[in-house]
Amino acid sequence: MAAAAGKAAVAAYGHGESGGGRGGGFLGPRVPAEVEAMARGVQDVGKETFRRLLKVTVNALEGKDCKESVNLIAESTNLSEEQLAFLISGMYTLLREALRLPLSTFKQEVFKEDLKELRIPEDFIMDFSSIVFGNRRPASEGTALVQGSRLPSIQDFKWRVDVAISTSSLARALQPSILMMMKLSDGTAHRFEVPVAKFQELRYSVALILKEMNDLEKRSILKIQD
Repeated sequence: MAAAAGKAAVAAYGHGESGGGRGGGFLGPRVPAEVEAMARGVQDVGKETFRRLLKVTVNALEGKDCKESVNLIAESTNLSEEQLAFLISGMYTLLREALRLPLSTFKQEVFKEDLKELRIPEDFIMDFSSIVFGNRRPASEGTALVQGSRLPSIQDFKWRVDVAISTSSLARALQPSILMMMKLSDGTAHRFEVPVAKFQELRYSVALILKEMNDLEKRSILKIQD
């Protein structure tokens, strides 16, 4: 059963790929695949086992070692390694995303409604809600946010347009390209060249992201305040 403990514990810290299910709630436009798998699997889990799994997940959010606890659950239940991994990973992602949102704009009623759409049992929704909006939120909130912010941020960004008059293969090219330079918060700098076609793809992707953000802001879950 030690393998089950290790596999489930590692899964709790993983980042799953987006699924194709319903979205638009606090989980974003596409519900993560591990959350969908958890929502399906948790319907066959008893209340006592669920609360033990939830306690393990909260410990993982707080940065604690949860392998021994997962091992005990694996030994005392008939859940397989894959089931434990899916359940804990899905719970971890769900709580992590919920804890990133400020209580001033994230309402408990909306959170519960989103979980109902995932068909999570009512009793389990109440337990999730007690973590996100209850007394244990401060202990797990800071860790969840820190663990979700590992990559360096952009501190400075510069660009310019260059036109290649000629190349080694063509006497007269006249092909424009965009030269970009990024300085990151870890002190590193990156210079790279972007062809016009790729830059157009970037423009389209940014426009799509802005549209999705605008759609989210129109919902009652997220309201950006000045």
